[in-house]
Amino acid sequence: MKLDILAFSAHPDDIELSCSGTLMKHIKEGKTVGIIDLTEGELGSRGSAELRYQEAADSARIMGLSARHNLQMADGYFEISEGNKLKIVEQIRRFRPEIVLANAIEDRHPDHGRASKLVSEACFLSGLRKVETSFEGVIQEAYRPKVVYHYIQDRYIKPDFVVDMTEFYDRKMEAIKAFKSQFYDPNSIEPATPISGEDFLHAIEGRMSEFGRAIGVRFAEGFTVERIPGVASFFDLK
Repeated sequence: MKLDILAFSAHPDDIELSCSGTLMKHIKEGKTVGIIDLTEGELGSRGSAELRYQEAADSARIMGLSARHNLQMADGYFEISEGNKLKIVEQIRRFRPEIVLANAIEDRHPDHGRASKLVSEACFLSGLRKVETSFEGVIQEAYRPKVVYHYIQDRYIKPDFVVDMTEFYDRKMEAIKAFKSQFYDPNSIEPATPISGEDFLHAIEGRMSEFGRAIGVRFAEGFTVERIPGVASFFDLK
């Protein structure tokens, strides 16, 4: 299956919080989109790895994803290693996306910045024909995505561009809340965390509102780039 966009996340729910509105917008436009979660989020203070698999599947249905898979790297401990790079190369060559999305280049959780670098390096290696990989017993051909964009997470990073996703605000919040174990639930008896309070969801909305205001829309999501983007005309820009 070839995908138009392949989004990588250090943990299940990273993408829902940061760029799910943008993904759903592109799905509505007819693009095919998939997510690769690097870890099961097993070190999270709330819930369990098993529960997060179900939550991730529920969120995938809400977003309309064509594929979602988990590479089962070690939450909190995965390294920028040859083995982990090759796991990602296999997925890039498997799905051959035009665009790859990766975690924020730096963030509060150290996994995010590390995943960002890991995915970026794997995208480069994926284009080298002497890097050999196979998937389900079939030798894979070299393939490199056209671009890598990094979504913005907990810490503010000035975006290089933002995407109007106002139409998908409600579904984004629905996708986030699919992770019931992680986010605000007044009936939960699990320990409080920095993301489990109602104020966290308000902060997510505030960030989208801030990015949206910059281009004159209600809500937007922000991204940073690895290389200078080009446009055909000044009038392509808002």
